[in-house]
Amino acid sequence: MPAEEGAYKKSGEPKKFDPTFKGPIQNRGCTDIICCIFFIVAIVGYVAVGILAWTHGDPRKVIYPTDSMGQYCGQGNLEKQPLLFYYNMMKCASPMVLLEFQCPTPQVCVEKCPNRTMTLVKAIVSPTDWKDYKVYCREDPGTKSVPQILREKLCPAYLISSKPFLQRCFPSLGKKGEVITVGDQETFNDGDKIRDAKDLVAGMKNATIVMEGRQVAMKIFEDYTKSWYWILICLLIAVVLSLIFIVLLRYLAGIMVWVMIIMVIAVVAYGIVHCSIKYVNMKESPGSNITLQQLGFQPDFSVYLHIRQTWLAFIIILAIVEVIILLLLIFLRNRIRIAVELIKEASRAIGFVMSSLFYPIFTFFLLTIVIAYWGVTAVFLSTSSEPVYKVFNETDCPHSRQTCIPENFTLSEMKRDCPRSECLFAFYGGETPYHKYLIVLQFYNVFLFFWCANFVTALGQMTLAGAFASYYWALNKPSDMPAFPLCASLGRSLRYHTGSLAFGSLILAIVQIIRVLLEYIDHKLKGAENKFAKFLLCCLKCCFWCLEKFIKFMNRNAYIMVAIYGKNFCRSARDAFFLLMRNVIRVVVLDKVTDFILFLGKLLIVGLVGIFAFFFFSGQTDAFKGAAPSLHYYWVPILTVLVGSYLIAHGFFSVYAMCVDTLFLCFLEDLERNDGSPERPYLMSDNLLNVLKKKNQAN
Repeated sequence: MPAEEGAYKKSGEPKKFDPTFKGPIQNRGCTDIICCIFFIVAIVGYVAVGILAWTHGDPRKVIYPTDSMGQYCGQGNLEKQPLLFYYNMMKCASPMVLLEFQCPTPQVCVEKCPNRTMTLVKAIVSPTDWKDYKVYCREDPGTKSVPQILREKLCPAYLISSKPFLQRCFPSLGKKGEVITVGDQETFNDGDKIRDAKDLVAGMKNATIVMEGRQVAMKIFEDYTKSWYWILICLLIAVVLSLIFIVLLRYLAGIMVWVMIIMVIAVVAYGIVHCSIKYVNMKESPGSNITLQQLGFQPDFSVYLHIRQTWLAFIIILAIVEVIILLLLIFLRNRIRIAVELIKEASRAIGFVMSSLFYPIFTFFLLTIVIAYWGVTAVFLSTSSEPVYKVFNETDCPHSRQTCIPENFTLSEMKRDCPRSECLFAFYGGETPYHKYLIVLQFYNVFLFFWCANFVTALGQMTLAGAFASYYWALNKPSDMPAFPLCASLGRSLRYHTGSLAFGSLILAIVQIIRVLLEYIDHKLKGAENKFAKFLLCCLKCCFWCLEKFIKFMNRNAYIMVAIYGKNFCRSARDAFFLLMRNVIRVVVLDKVTDFILFLGKLLIVGLVGIFAFFFFSGQTDAFKGAAPSLHYYWVPILTVLVGSYLIAHGFFSVYAMCVDTLFLCFLEDLERNDGSPERPYLMSDNLLNVLKKKNQAN
């Protein structure tokens, strides 16, 4: 008896009977007010950051090509000139293109790409050719001579027959047998000498490496425009399947659980038999009897499958797993029956609060706003820099890659030292205080994204917990329940517990931002050879991953206690933790059983919808060939359907999981508060009472 009392003291005092307790307390006050104020101030600051970003940012910088002066092709005064033309495509073969995303050659916005090959020397003497040629000049050269035009780089030395690609003019290369051609010619004149068409290939490759992602994105967007309604139909099928699975869980939960457990035992047993057959059959194989220690480490892991000792190790491991599973079934069979009954009870609770199935739509809507605000703000912050111009030169120059001002460059010392250099637009940056602290604003944007997203998720958990707790503690269902339990719970959560929601989501956001920083550091250390630093970083990432999972678990149960009793976050987290510790075996069994069932449900829904989407969009079935749209990448809608189906299934099953967790905490409190007497009757279902071998005494 003293030992039992000591165990109770370590895990807190069990709940005592309270005749006035009828479920979620109505008479409650505001909790964690200081954190609520901090959250409101942070949101106001977040809005201010958004306004600041929208004032300075310009998303056109990542959408439209930019000429040598930093102007957007196809925008403003250049609206009729949507294409970018390179004076000398071969200069794009420089490795600096991949580092600075800019070719060291003048670039101008043009209306159309040149459709024939000609040189400046020949074009300037022919009025007809010169009229077509000078549209590719940066400015009208007037009566200047050819050497002067080329020295000032007013016009390109030559034009090559080109085609538009990714809003840029690229030479229209072809092939005659194995020989590369441009405009049906194997050579071209660059104004100085005759060159082979293959000389353009390296420049084109580097110039397109930075932009070809945009072309893929455009094709993906086009695929979405052709298949969006079929994607919606597939997602609707996922919704129907999710509802069917939830209904089946209500009536067939027991059968489904035991069938899945038997399947797991059968799969492990098959693994033991298979490994045993392999072990016996390899007895006479040459070289199969050497030990793993003699073999040592081999980078090709398939080598180990030719060693008998490997299969013996598999047999031992699988046998241990099988024995553990069987022992757990023997000693925890009653706990599993409790889990099954709680799953059935959760189905009944959802039946009384049917609106809870549609609550994930509200959560999804709020999360969409949070994600959209974060994404738009991030884009505007990343495009709020000013154009930076640098010196580009064909040969070595002491001023190469230095910052310059295009308006004053012609008369500058840099131009005198390097006559053939050019001041060209390089990238976007800036030296103002705003630009110096841009990384801080980006960090704040990411941190508030985590905080707000966690807050929305927490609000959903607390709202559902309050609604399902109203169901459990109602003596006469549904007459003792509120008319609109979900709306009542949502109102209580927002009115009284915004601070508690902000507190819990803040703790989680801090851990998540630390994990992001660790990933960033890990990315920076990819090329480092410091093994100790890599090991330490790996340990930290693992620890913070575990910490995040633990905080999510504690927050979830703390929100349930806040929804029921209306206490602050820390007090509720402590009460939930001690309540769970006093029933640790039940917690482990229930958590794993329900997680396994819900995971199989998600897997089933995603698998069924994914298989249908694959056969439909891939066109591998004759039945769908006429209806399936013609796509560039048929995997685009399939992946969208898979991700969407998982999110839909997760949305429905998250309601189910929250219901199980809430009912479980209420069930534990019911066992501590009541004893089944007429004065203190149990409020759990009769099936649960039968499993626990308890009953309510008659009056």
